[in-house]
Amino acid sequence: MKINGNAVRPGMVIEHQDRLWRAVRIQHTQPGKGGAYLQVELKDLRGGSKLNERFRSSETVERVRLEQKAYQFLYADGDMYTFMDNETYEQVSMNADTIGKDKVVYLQDGMEVMIEAYEGDPLGLQLPDGVTLEVTEADAVVKGQTASSSYKPAVLNNGLRVLVPPHIEAGTRIVISTQDGTYVERAKD
Repeated sequence: MKINGNAVRPGMVIEHQDRLWRAVRIQHTQPGKGGAYLQVELKDLRGGSKLNERFRSSETVERVRLEQKAYQFLYADGDMYTFMDNETYEQVSMNADTIGKDKVVYLQDGMEVMIEAYEGDPLGLQLPDGVTLEVTEADAVVKGQTASSSYKPAVLNNGLRVLVPPHIEAGTRIVISTQDGTYVERAKD
């Protein structure tokens, strides 16, 4: 599907220079001389390389639609992660670079994820908005801190370090946002 060059948004996948790219960051620029353009930071979905490109509103780019399907995370074997299609029971393996190093830490046995594919080739995945993890270590509360604005460091059972409110102790299960890795709430289980 063709779109204007200035309609590219972060997260969109486009075909450019015969390769698939995901727009990571965009910036509208209107120089004093000449026409306005959109400065786009692109990441190659297959190779991982980055490219900065300028698109003017008069240009058109090809937007790619990725197929999304629900899969269940089964297991990790070294750097490879295996998922199962919930309908056909077909298994797909992806390496950590394809998934994204920032997303791998949140994978849990049996977790349902959305795998994005283009022409049957898996290119990445989307995690649920939040995951429930257990606090293994939490610093003691410093006396005199106010509860409204103070947070303390904690280590979770997957090794991730986050800031949590003072009432969270070791052994407490909490919900973490997979978008930015921040504390959301105490788990309701």
